[in-house]
Amino acid sequence: MTEPLEPRTKVSSLRELPQAIEPPRDLWPQIAARLEPRAGAAPAAVPRRTAPLRWLAAAAMVASVAVGVWIGRDVLPGQHAPPLTAGNGSSQPERGAALEAAYVTDPRYQRERQALLQSLQAQLASMPPQTRTKVLASLATIDKAKQDLEQALGKDPGNALLQELLVNTYQDEMRVLTDVHEASDTGKGI
Repeated sequence: MTEPLEPRTKVSSLRELPQAIEPPRDLWPQIAARLEPRAGAAPAAVPRRTAPLRWLAAAAMVASVAVGVWIGRDVLPGQHAPPLTAGNGSSQPERGAALEAAYVTDPRYQRERQALLQSLQAQLASMPPQTRTKVLASLATIDKAKQDLEQALGKDPGNALLQELLVNTYQDEMRVLTDVHEASDTGKGI
């Protein structure tokens, strides 16, 4: 063991520090005294009582998962789709044919979108030709993306990434329609 350094000694490297420093007194007897149960206190044999609680918690978790699976079986995507028929009249779809996916959107969204689309033609007519071209190109791109995503979701209805992309595309369309509507109302342009 290395001797402790003098209080005023400058240390220029960690190697100059001592490897170990002994405490001035033994601390273990005080620690052990605090850990021992006090006289008249309940014994520390708690593990016997926690074992049934652990089993009870495990059983509750299994029951929760079973209930969740039972409830969730009715909300899986594609469960309530009508039976598919191939173009040749058989009940088996053709290889590579996309499943038609039906997506139910919020009625409020449908009403707002319809109102914005009805006023779109009048708003486009009041725009400069260059701006009108850009808006129509944006809406065409969004419409194409929606069609592609709906077709891909028809093939894989449970794909969460495709579902999120479709929702984002709906939001993008509403953003463009709202921007056009607000720009024509204020006369400031897009």
